[in-house]
Amino acid sequence: MRPPSAMIDPNHRPTTKPLKLSNENLPQIATTCELVKIPTYPRGSAVKEGIVHIGVGGFHRAHMAVYINQLMQKHNINDYGICGVGLQPADSQMRDALESQNHLYTVIERSAVGSAVSVIGSINSYLFAPDDPEAVIAKMAHPDTHIVSLSITESGYYYNKNTHELQVDHPDIQSDLANEKIPRTTFGFLYAALERRYKQGLRPFTVISCDNIQKNGSIARLVLESLAYLRNPNVAKWISEQGSFPNTMVDRITPQTSAADRKDLADNFGIEDAWPVVTEPFKQWVIEDQFSEGRPPFEKVGIQIVDIHTVEQFEKHKLRLLNASHSAIGYPGQLAGFLYVHEVMENAFFRRFIWQMVQGEVKPLLSEIPSSDVGIDEYCSILIDRFSNPTIMDQLSRVCLNASGKIPQFIIPSISEAIRVGGPLRRLCFVLAAWFRYIDGIDDHGRTFDVDDPMCAELQAATSPDGLLGIKTLFGDDLRSEGRFLQEITTAMQDIGQVGVMRALPKYID
Repeated sequence: MRPPSAMIDPNHRPTTKPLKLSNENLPQIATTCELVKIPTYPRGSAVKEGIVHIGVGGFHRAHMAVYINQLMQKHNINDYGICGVGLQPADSQMRDALESQNHLYTVIERSAVGSAVSVIGSINSYLFAPDDPEAVIAKMAHPDTHIVSLSITESGYYYNKNTHELQVDHPDIQSDLANEKIPRTTFGFLYAALERRYKQGLRPFTVISCDNIQKNGSIARLVLESLAYLRNPNVAKWISEQGSFPNTMVDRITPQTSAADRKDLADNFGIEDAWPVVTEPFKQWVIEDQFSEGRPPFEKVGIQIVDIHTVEQFEKHKLRLLNASHSAIGYPGQLAGFLYVHEVMENAFFRRFIWQMVQGEVKPLLSEIPSSDVGIDEYCSILIDRFSNPTIMDQLSRVCLNASGKIPQFIIPSISEAIRVGGPLRRLCFVLAAWFRYIDGIDDHGRTFDVDDPMCAELQAATSPDGLLGIKTLFGDDLRSEGRFLQEITTAMQDIGQVGVMRALPKYID
């Protein structure tokens, strides 16, 4: 976190009309508000675009693009600018927003002591694949491209978690196999570009997943190599032998940008930005030291380059502690009628519940990370502070998105391990029970809300704990046959169903 002296007074008001964010207006923006940091490094044709990033959303622009911006600004790194890529029709909105302001955008770091505002210039260009898929393939195949990074959400990997295989029968994958020149999926584009590099005698670029998925690099490798073997075994062998897919752990809370955020930026800081990013001061990135085509000096800006075992440790801590806590805040909190994460944390019962869950049920299942400067207890305290930040306005609806892809990663592993070692699990079961109730889309006050989940219809059709636990893509046999777990989940569902989350919660607090 920046010290308070580097923060902008929340009562600051510009005296001039807001300036549209653009290359031309950068000097005047810097003059109008001196504490707004602007990029002073060369951009455009003066920069080599060594990184192509697929999936330019809020998280990428608050995370990887910020790190690259720091490398360009502080260390004169000019051969790893970013070319953003959008594959989906909805990505045209990001294309239009960025193109209207020379691919600049604003990051607003909010905390209780004020806001730190920076204009980010590391995204140097943007390609919209539906308009020109060949341009995207050519860009990734270009010798200047050393890294292709991904923020495509779990559904973009077409990975079957049960069989640990590519979903070959999926219509999108079948389309990629049938239409070589017009890929549909991320991995169709990756294959097309790598095939071209193979024929040109180049090395494969490094594929870096920035998605919150366990063993994200390993999964990316498996999916791409599987697709490649169906297309050309020789290219697949080359990717297998020379390609790099480092596993990573990424972390930064980034809520969805609202109209109020845009207005705040214009009113208080004099910047008119079509799509700013609001985030917290904290950020972390841990990357396995595996690169096939070189990399920028990531260590210079605080990125941790480590061995694969250490990545897995960091990843396990984040998933089991941070992400599990988010689930414990999100699903019960939504049922209780809260709107934002910090509102849940302001409630004394919820705050104690979260702390006792991570300390009493999750922490005993984890070991300290020798190379980390932060122990588990300190990490848990930092998480509580982050969740309590009232300025982020992180929506529970965002936290609850796509639960069928999150619960099996964040909550179920700790429950399964607690069953194996005979550890406590009643609070974890309460979170799972809250999710089972959340699926219906009705809170404890009878108000409806949207359940945004690709498995929504299947989940809602399974009307009992047995029915939900019978969905084998989500739950293993170790849960369906475990008496203690079944008793805890049944009791928790009954408690919530009879009296609601807020009246049931005290029973789960010591």
